[in-house]
Amino acid sequence: MAFYHRLSAQDRSFLDLEDPDTPMHVGGAFMFEAGDLARQDGEGGLDIDRIRAYIASRLHRIPRYRQRIEWIPFENHPIWVDDARFNIDYHVRHTCLPPPGDDRQLKRLCGRILSQQLDRGKPLWEIWLVEGLEHGRVAMVSKTHHCMIDGVSGNDLIQVLLGATPEKDFEEGPRFHPNPVPTRMELVRDAAARRAAAPFQLGRALRDALKEPVAARERITDAVTGLVESVSAGLSPAGDTPLNRPIGPHRRFDWLAFDIDEVKRVKNVLGGTVNDVVLATVAGAVGRFLEHRGIPFAKQREIDFRAFCPVSVRSEAERGTLGNRVSSMIASLPIAEPDPRRRLAEVRKTTKDLKESKQALGAEVLTSVSEWTAPTLITLAARLAFRNRVSNLVVTNVPGPQIPLYLLGARMTETYPMVPLFQNQGLGVALFSYAGGLYWGFNADWDGFPDLHDFVVAIDAAFHDLCDAADAAA
Repeated sequence: MAFYHRLSAQDRSFLDLEDPDTPMHVGGAFMFEAGDLARQDGEGGLDIDRIRAYIASRLHRIPRYRQRIEWIPFENHPIWVDDARFNIDYHVRHTCLPPPGDDRQLKRLCGRILSQQLDRGKPLWEIWLVEGLEHGRVAMVSKTHHCMIDGVSGNDLIQVLLGATPEKDFEEGPRFHPNPVPTRMELVRDAAARRAAAPFQLGRALRDALKEPVAARERITDAVTGLVESVSAGLSPAGDTPLNRPIGPHRRFDWLAFDIDEVKRVKNVLGGTVNDVVLATVAGAVGRFLEHRGIPFAKQREIDFRAFCPVSVRSEAERGTLGNRVSSMIASLPIAEPDPRRRLAEVRKTTKDLKESKQALGAEVLTSVSEWTAPTLITLAARLAFRNRVSNLVVTNVPGPQIPLYLLGARMTETYPMVPLFQNQGLGVALFSYAGGLYWGFNADWDGFPDLHDFVVAIDAAFHDLCDAADAAA
């Protein structure tokens, strides 16, 4: 019996989209109170051996983290196989800033770490523990290839490594016994069997559909409508902006935090959802930022500025599994609207229309078709979309746990996520809510965004405009 798992077409697409200028890993910076992570022998510094042992003890719950990529001969499709040479010391790394390291130094370090591609000959993840920070804090900088996780499964991963109680002790995990790597003959045999079985699986699906023809017709109609809407959204390019230029391999990383209750207060007073408030904030910040770059608001009215918004289609039954289960929606943002209430109202209308459309379903249909036909179809569609500038930036918002989490007794205080950059997209915005906070992570091309912090300041100002509008309306 051969022990391996095929990557889905969507997971594979993140391998195919990667090149030296666009590393396809997700990640972030997590801040901890240092006390319980320090050595107890009086020598000072982090007890990195204990931290590594703890992380190793949890890996049996996420076996993908001890697997690497192999390829099926002739078919050239990637699979996961156990890595017999897995070494926790390679993946959990230890570094130090010259104390007392401040946030500016840490952000620069995060940018350098996140610029480096992961080694495809090994399991596709790294964790860096950083000490030397002011106020006795410890940072954990993580990066995991997007072919392994999406935002929601990344959230599940955090809850595997971290606990809801400040437990300092742990039991050693079961010993890792890697399964043998399948032979070329086994992989070719299984690929042939899979192709031979495809017509029968299609036949069973048609037979099941005929049992409920009305429901099947409705599903097909929705799928076709969604596919048309999804393709149509990508045919006309978004507006040309300074955010959309060729990018290089180096990154800047910055962050910002809001009180989630304040965000909810704005949406409760002015209407909409938390995500509507986020998109209205981004729209206001982009308007300010482009004006700073020399594009006045009058000129911005001519720009169709679009945000690419991933949408999770992960069911409850799929919680705890790795891999990607995301679709997407493309939202036009009112960047030239100076009034924050009207800006939020326009965003609310846009997101309402998108939810009532079948655009997200269309992207999911394309993914499903890729599974049954050419797995590279979704990659080609993504490359075409980004080459044609289907959107100007990615904005992804993942809800996280609202209780404090702990690493070996040390409380996690902040968590700033990172979304990768795609071709001709120099800025990516990711959000994660945790324990009463809404944490923003900004990933940007190093050369294209020397003024990244100006965009962060613009986000803060745009949100406070909404807070002021809520105060006035209350």
